[in-house]
Amino acid sequence: MDHENQDIPQSGQGGEPHEVVLRYEAPVTPIVERYIQPTPLPGHPKKEPLPRKKRKGLRIFLFCMLGLLLVSGVVAALWLGGAFGDYHSYHDDDFEQRHDEDYYDSSEHGETTIKRLPNTDRVKLRYNESHGEALTIQEIYQKVNPSTVTVLTGNRDGSAMVGTGVIFTEDGFILTNAHVIAGGSECYVVLDTGEDYRACLLGLDEEKDLAVIKIAASGLPAAEFGDSDALTVGDPVYAIGNPLGVELRGTLTDGIVSAINRDVLVDGVNMTLIQTNAALNNGNSGGPLINVYGQVVGINTMKMGSSSTTSVEGLGFAIPISSTAYMINDLIAYGEIHGEVMIGISVKPTPVAAENGESALLVMEVTPGGPGDEAGIQEGDLIVEADGEALTKSTDLLRVRRRHEAGETLKLLVERDGRRFTADVVLRESGT
Repeated sequence: MDHENQDIPQSGQGGEPHEVVLRYEAPVTPIVERYIQPTPLPGHPKKEPLPRKKRKGLRIFLFCMLGLLLVSGVVAALWLGGAFGDYHSYHDDDFEQRHDEDYYDSSEHGETTIKRLPNTDRVKLRYNESHGEALTIQEIYQKVNPSTVTVLTGNRDGSAMVGTGVIFTEDGFILTNAHVIAGGSECYVVLDTGEDYRACLLGLDEEKDLAVIKIAASGLPAAEFGDSDALTVGDPVYAIGNPLGVELRGTLTDGIVSAINRDVLVDGVNMTLIQTNAALNNGNSGGPLINVYGQVVGINTMKMGSSSTTSVEGLGFAIPISSTAYMINDLIAYGEIHGEVMIGISVKPTPVAAENGESALLVMEVTPGGPGDEAGIQEGDLIVEADGEALTKSTDLLRVRRRHEAGETLKLLVERDGRRFTADVVLRESGT
């Protein structure tokens, strides 16, 4: 069913060392070329009245696009949502006539002119570190597919893109990839029920490839998000999306976690991603990577493609939720990413146990004037607990820290020369 356009109500308003020093150091894989040759197929016609002063009831036709990967002689990386909008032209003559300066809002994000919403700090994406029993594949699909949507983006040059998104609030906040909507002038969301809505933009970051959009709806099935830091190589994972367009929307594929913290160079930007062999194709971008508990642990973003000399299969990548949750919340609150909260220390696990045999993290470096320094932490200290939780590896401290926002206090149990004390660390954003 088509929904009349409606305004969405406004909501409320360094040099620091890395705190987790143990990290997967994989060789950086250069992404040197991206190209796709389209083969247009007729898609699902879409009708949506636009808020124009004099012209109403104009029809929008967003066509599904099939892409054929061309042989380029090098290994190519494909943005899964079809970041090849320049080639995805469709011939809706009326589309070119629907430019209305009274409707299209200006944007600080280059050519992306999708109508913007006021940012708010009242909504946050949160993930659960706990989970229930493992689900069957059928149960996983039944749980997550209703929260998975099709994202259709039309551009002023007459191009169109099809991607995927994930609902994370009942009132229509949706997470997707930035490259699915970047450069767009209007955006639509199709639910698994077939209902469609015009979407507005809260924020996007093309470097991190994250975007948050919103539709004017209520009572939507919100996905449950899980702890991507808990993933290990070999864990089963699943993907839901719209490979090759809306005709195949709601497609489920499965695989395993092939690597964690995989560093991949994309357009000169290093991204730390989850690697999976779950089948991903153009149109899967922005869709969920799901663990065995039916929790979304990643946002599918890209795959490696074959060349004339190299056959590539099963190399897909997803943005981990745990390390990017603060980015998503910044996009909601500010429309841009401000920075992760920092303690201002560098730590590593140590074989030297604390005084009573407990595990601990050894402080390797303290940033002068940083939160840790101000709380009295020194190089050589052992951090035994964070907010009452025992620490055995660096990611344990990272996990606890991510529960906090700037200005909040993180309590660390510190041991120095056999003496223990509590350090109250007031967290700050990186670079402040």
